[in-house]
Amino acid sequence: MQLREPRVRPLPKSEWNDEVRELLESVRRQGRVYNIFATLAHHPKLLKRWLVFGNHLLFKSTLPARERELIILRTAWLRRSEYEWGQHVRIGKQVGLNDEELDRLKEGANTPGWNRLESALLRAVDELCEYTTISDPTWQELAVHYNTQQVLDLIFTVGQYSMLAMALNSLGVQLDEGITGFD
Repeated sequence: MQLREPRVRPLPKSEWNDEVRELLESVRRQGRVYNIFATLAHHPKLLKRWLVFGNHLLFKSTLPARERELIILRTAWLRRSEYEWGQHVRIGKQVGLNDEELDRLKEGANTPGWNRLESALLRAVDELCEYTTISDPTWQELAVHYNTQQVLDLIFTVGQYSMLAMALNSLGVQLDEGITGFD
């Protein structure tokens, strides 16, 4: 459920102290600070520590970028996080996802067109979101393609983006300018 108004508004620049300024300047992109960061800046110590974890999953993960984005986007779809979906559609396209694949993501692992690994990834996301575990058959398929570190990154990516969906949806973080949500 996308709230029409934020429950917690992004922290205005006039209220940034030195700690917040340093944190938000480090995440500035194309001259702007996204609403997610400016909203979480209300709790700078949390933001600082969350950025380390989030940056690992987004920039230092052992997962290939395209596969990482499939995982994030499926999680965003299942968790109904319009903010995550909009941001990661943009990122997903940058790493090679196309509109047809984005539409198929909404349907899940059994939709024709996915290869075996992609189907296993989407099944893993679905299982983690519904049952908080990966089934033995899905685990066995992932083990054909992934090492232990990659499976750990997959699990923690789903967990991180599920948690983030809860925060974004509950706080009412609004889409950033130029980003579209679910269409």
